Amino acid sequence: MNTALLIIFGVIVISSIVGITAGRNLKMNLENWTVGGRRFGIILIWLLMAGEIYTTFTFLGASGWAYSKGAPAFYILIYGALAYTLSFFILPKLWKVGKKHGLHTQPDFFIHRYNSRGLGILVALIGVFSIVPYLQLQLQGLGFIVKVASNGTIRSETAIFISFVLTCAFVYTSGLRGAAWVSVIKDVLMIAAVFVVGFGVPLIYFGSYSRMFEVLIQKMPQHLVFPGAAPHMDVWWVMSTILLTSLGFYMWPHVFGSAFSAKSDQVIKRNAIIMPFYQIPILLIFMVGFTAVLVIPGLENGDLAFLSLVNQTYPSWFMGFVGAAGAVTAMVPAAILVLFASTLLSKNVYKAGFDPHAGDEKVMRLSRVMVIVIMTLSLLFALFLTEDLVNLLILGYDGVCQFFPGVVLGLFWKKVTKSGVLAGLLSGVALVIVLILSGNDPVLGLNAGFVGLILNMMVTVSLSLLKKETPERKTSRT
Repeated sequence: MNTALLIIFGVIVISSIVGITAGRNLKMNLENWTVGGRRFGIILIWLLMAGEIYTTFTFLGASGWAYSKGAPAFYILIYGALAYTLSFFILPKLWKVGKKHGLHTQPDFFIHRYNSRGLGILVALIGVFSIVPYLQLQLQGLGFIVKVASNGTIRSETAIFISFVLTCAFVYTSGLRGAAWVSVIKDVLMIAAVFVVGFGVPLIYFGSYSRMFEVLIQKMPQHLVFPGAAPHMDVWWVMSTILLTSLGFYMWPHVFGSAFSAKSDQVIKRNAIIMPFYQIPILLIFMVGFTAVLVIPGLENGDLAFLSLVNQTYPSWFMGFVGAAGAVTAMVPAAILVLFASTLLSKNVYKAGFDPHAGDEKVMRLSRVMVIVIMTLSLLFALFLTEDLVNLLILGYDGVCQFFPGVVLGLFWKKVTKSGVLAGLLSGVALVIVLILSGNDPVLGLNAGFVGLILNMMVTVSLSLLKKETPERKTSRT
């Protein structure tokens, strides 16, 4: 136990030092803070986008759903592949707009494209509210990791607080560049851990993958058939959730900043081609969840399946290695998420709504203050409002997916209007909130966020076709 904890906290500290020192030779202005000076090449972009996509959700949530729900977990394997295909067509064009007009954030795009500061403020607020549960997910996951690694000796609250302090430190000092360099450490550790465990545990306990599946089908014949162990997650729910998450995959506010940080649109295209390789570790994580449901049935929390099986199977030093990989896998996306949430509030809410003449230096100072505020809010949620890790991610997707019509139609359809996008966004978000708060998610078997997106798209397109384009909007179009 002591060895495992020493490795975990050692890697956390080293990663934090790397993040803090990453920006030491840079003048930390708003450009370097949010988009890394737009100088990232294919390797850093790949690691950065993987760092923000493959998170604690992938490490613990995917195996947890394979353990506790079975077949519905397969949606995780599918939606990423669809999203990468979309990114090949969407992100390069978005990068060109960002480069030409000096955009830093997602609301910047909406403000520029639709000539509306009010729309930008609304997008920023929805983005922040969607980011907070995703940030909470990372902190909760890190708490699980340390709690299991210490056999309960160290409380998850203690680990979450330590991560909170160190993540704030390297975001505050180095911005996006710090997160990008820590992503290098995170990806090496995560891939190594997943491959060793994903290939190892089925062979250790069953001798082969085929034998593991034979036993699983014999003992739990419905586990790999929809709806698995979750009666409300049938084929309709899975298909609607796949569409929701694949369309919303690159609508997260922090993904916009990562796309803007590339040094060319060709870097973005190459990244779309190689990103599907990251789906392979997810398949291995499923194997761990399926093995765990046979070897250690009856876990109170399925999200602990991966760690519990490692703890039971491997020596303490390897548990430390896996725990360290999981801890950094939580810290990197947390850093990126809080960085962009703070920038949205300072630049796209405060400056756009209350102080249009605020300079970059003032916005930068406020962004750093907002890092502490947002991380503190997520810390409180992680400590007192715990939730299933995958549910937290889907909750965030319900919000950010509503940006899809405004972004994609804004890039590729000349007739889309500000009023159409605004009305569609408000109606989609309102419907999602009503459905979730009334306990109607899923509704008619469909994911509530997807139902909201359908309404959003219908309203956006209908109003855009009904309203003629104004001269002001013509001048704002790229």
